[in-house]
Amino acid sequence: MPESHIIKSRKLSWLNIIKASEKEISYLKKKFKFNHFDLNDAYAHKHAQRPKIFFRPNYIFIVLLFPVYNRKTREIKPAEVDIFITKDHLITIHYNQLSPLKNFFGSCQKNKAEKDLYLNETPGMLLYEILDRLYVSIFPMLDHISLNINFIEKNIFSGKERRLVKEILIIKRNIVYFRKIMQVHKNILKKIIMQKSFLLNSKEKNIIFYNDLVDYVKNIWDLLENYQQTINALEDTNNAMMTFKLNDIMKTLTVFSVIVLPLTLTAAIFGMNVINMPIAGTPLDFWKIIIIMICAVILMFAYFKRKKWI
Repeated sequence: MPESHIIKSRKLSWLNIIKASEKEISYLKKKFKFNHFDLNDAYAHKHAQRPKIFFRPNYIFIVLLFPVYNRKTREIKPAEVDIFITKDHLITIHYNQLSPLKNFFGSCQKNKAEKDLYLNETPGMLLYEILDRLYVSIFPMLDHISLNINFIEKNIFSGKERRLVKEILIIKRNIVYFRKIMQVHKNILKKIIMQKSFLLNSKEKNIIFYNDLVDYVKNIWDLLENYQQTINALEDTNNAMMTFKLNDIMKTLTVFSVIVLPLTLTAAIFGMNVINMPIAGTPLDFWKIIIIMICAVILMFAYFKRKKWI
């Protein structure tokens, strides 16, 4: 195992593995005797695993997903981190997508003061520091969603309904993905708190810290619930505006077609190739027909105006 991926102190070692290969998985199996199925989950590359936690006899295995925002596609995707915890080792396996985890490891690796601060505690406290940074990094993404919703609110009555449809669907998609990613975090944290294991060691201080993480997750979930309700209401309003405009257009087209109908009928009648046509046969035939058409249009227009259809 490359030494550059390991930070050691007197009490604890943090092994950070990026894009685990067969060689690294074999090393973990040989050195720590981890369960074959847990190692397979950590080695899976093609799709994100289901979030889970297992309390094994000599270690704890956790799979968590965290949201990552892609600026190009404007899409939120899950980034997986797999964590093995023993009494004196913490092992993180990921794909280097989570900046807080990458930065925290680099900071502890380069800064002796930070290494001494965070790696001279229990593995439970190191795990807390990692999760704390990951949860804090989620809030700027939530703020970004909030700004997008505010944009929709400000422009919903500005006549840009068609453009807003796409924006609303993007926000709804990201909220759905966000909720799917965060759905089980609270339960996993509660299992850590309730399970009597070496991770917290029944220390009151440690339990308080993990309760803070539960509060983080609860706040995130509450914000997502609020955003989902807000964007659903805005979507309903935008759809109502589009429906109203469509009905208005259809009404206008219907009135226009009815007004034009007498003109078409008159032109068709006087266009028939018959003899003894009324009115026809004088030099002023054309103007007589035009006057008849104009009168028909005026009458139809007055009728619709009286009925307040136009």
